[in-house]
Amino acid sequence: MAEKSKIVYTLTDEAPMLATHSFLPVVQAFTKTADIEIVPKDISLAGRILANFSEYLKDDQKVEDALDELGQLATTPDANIIKLPNISASVPQLDEAIAELQKHGFALPNYPAEPKNAEEEKIKNTYAKVLGSAVNPVLREGNSDRRAPKAVKNYAKANPHRMGDWSADSKTTVANMTSGDFYGTEKSVTVENDSQFKIEFFGNDGSVKELKGLSPLKAGEIIDSSVMSLSSLKGFVSDAMAEAKAANVLLSGHLKATMMKVSDPIIFGAIVETYFKDVFAKYKDTFNELDINPNFGLATLFEKISGHPKEAEIKADIAKTIENGPRIAMVNSDKGITNFHVSSDVIVDASMAALIRGGGKMWNAEGTEEDTVAMIPDRCYAGFYQATIDDMKKNGPLDPRTMGSVPNVGLMAQKAEEYGSHDKTFQLTADGTVKVSDADGNVFMEQSVQAGDVFRMCQAKDAPIQDWVKLAVNRARLSDTPAVFWLDDKRAHDREMIKKVEKYLKDYDTNGLDIRIMNIEDAMTFTLERIRKGLDTISVSGNVLRDYLTDLFPILELGTSAKMLSIVPLMNGGGLFETGAGGSAPKHIEQFIQEGYLRWDSLGEFMALQASLEHLAQTQNNEKAQILADALDVANEKFLANDKSPSRKIGSIDNRGSHFYLAMYWAEALATQTKNAEMAAIFAPVAKAMVEQEAKINEELIGAQGKPQDIGGYYQPNFVKTDAAMRPSSTLNAIIDGI
Repeated sequence: MAEKSKIVYTLTDEAPMLATHSFLPVVQAFTKTADIEIVPKDISLAGRILANFSEYLKDDQKVEDALDELGQLATTPDANIIKLPNISASVPQLDEAIAELQKHGFALPNYPAEPKNAEEEKIKNTYAKVLGSAVNPVLREGNSDRRAPKAVKNYAKANPHRMGDWSADSKTTVANMTSGDFYGTEKSVTVENDSQFKIEFFGNDGSVKELKGLSPLKAGEIIDSSVMSLSSLKGFVSDAMAEAKAANVLLSGHLKATMMKVSDPIIFGAIVETYFKDVFAKYKDTFNELDINPNFGLATLFEKISGHPKEAEIKADIAKTIENGPRIAMVNSDKGITNFHVSSDVIVDASMAALIRGGGKMWNAEGTEEDTVAMIPDRCYAGFYQATIDDMKKNGPLDPRTMGSVPNVGLMAQKAEEYGSHDKTFQLTADGTVKVSDADGNVFMEQSVQAGDVFRMCQAKDAPIQDWVKLAVNRARLSDTPAVFWLDDKRAHDREMIKKVEKYLKDYDTNGLDIRIMNIEDAMTFTLERIRKGLDTISVSGNVLRDYLTDLFPILELGTSAKMLSIVPLMNGGGLFETGAGGSAPKHIEQFIQEGYLRWDSLGEFMALQASLEHLAQTQNNEKAQILADALDVANEKFLANDKSPSRKIGSIDNRGSHFYLAMYWAEALATQTKNAEMAAIFAPVAKAMVEQEAKINEELIGAQGKPQDIGGYYQPNFVKTDAAMRPSSTLNAIIDGI
């Protein structure tokens, strides 16, 4: 008997995890008819923690390192992985997850933020493997192809989401540093031959410290180094505060402390410490005694002062600072949660997209919308947001009914660029020089640093860059759409990239194709001009910009980035199918636990599954997989046309109901297709039963709403309890389980 085709389906966190408990049984039941095995793999934050701390666990508590296993699978031609959004954990989230696992009986060590000895240093380094974007670099052994599927785009045009009004005299602006940032200090070189590099700190006092031991470099690889000056950063924050105060608008900070897990929490901490400078100075001794670190924000500060004799006094001084300073934008006005509470609460790609969609507004403490000075300290990407704001002020909001689309081809394979820099990012404790050199001591690059500065080194390997250029040319040809490489000739790294792009474009016949290289402000202006005429433009961008653009444009086009088709054609022939962004996942799981209503939209999963089945059909010559894929395509169109995504109100269709309708439409399409009589015969009674029992199934699903849910944990829920909560219709379960 031939070996079954396999699709790996990742088990992750928060709302996507809940949705999986409802949707996965449907997927398994339908795909087994085509001899496809769906293999679940746990890469949740809790699963990653347990996998890395086996020596602390009893034998029956140990788990496989699913992420490591999938990393190896991603390099093989047979890889077919559907990856749902997972928590890119900040330190506060990591602390919560550890506490929950300890409560569940796992004898894990606490996270030592400031290690006191070698053992704590080792524990911290092990936890570093699960912090931030731990999952993505491991799985992304290919570059990214993200676009809005035709059915989704057509639906968005017919059912436009609400856009905020932009006024020509909006005071909203992006504030960025003009010197001393990563952009301004960046140095970049292309390595000619295979080599090695090490990173060392040479103190002005004569001391030498190895920051990173010898590591491999491949021929043709681009390496960069840059420094964020702490004193320049704090000076910039002071200036932005004065600007917001003078303009009488909100002040907000926009970073990516989840993905940029080493550098951005430090930058966030500098913002918090500068804004509350007088408070940190006045209570210096108390804060030292309580081990208060501004990098963890106000939320952790309030937790640590709780019960302290000076608690009321400190809180009063914080309130007074906010009253006298520029007003801080809010994450949750009702709960008093500011933009400075938790570094991972405000993720720049989602927060700036929401601001632009909302007419340049953020919320103030009273829950009213206001203009803001949006601090994006580093200049590498701040400029294109300002270009977008300038366009909106001049031309007004975009119209989802008529606007064009912006697919993206993103360089991300093999930990490209900033997202692979975490193990090469360091905050220096003294003045001196950081040198990147080879095994013989020949210096590639050196940076002068002061105590507190953040040094960062990035890499971009040559093979992924070649693959990225090929993907861009193919997409431009297939869709007959202009493709723009967003590269800034004033930035050191991008100058090296431009040389490579120009070189590798010559390998292809680009006659008749419109392929151009533009700096990011001009690329944004060009793209927006085309969008307003209803024309599509492919953005071809590096790793970070890929993330920013594939949130910004879908949120403007579709109202959400969760509905994008995100395919990673893996470099060795496999496929990784990602299911949209998870920015709203925390809000949705909280609502579900409180009132049994899950607003998470699984359309991204439906689209990814369709692409995964199609890939499997093509690579493994599985005719039934193609029939499943074609039928799912029909079901997705019907799902959108009939508007069966979760509604906004309790008492109507939620995530579980949306899965029922997708399953019903999929079964109907399979029952009526004519390519395979055996599959039609299997699904005819399934479709009939669902149609006949539609009212009863809806009654059971909606009847389960409106009450608190016990799923046994936030980071490590109980499977039995979660299954029961997410599959409350015995009628539907009997039909699905009976296939």
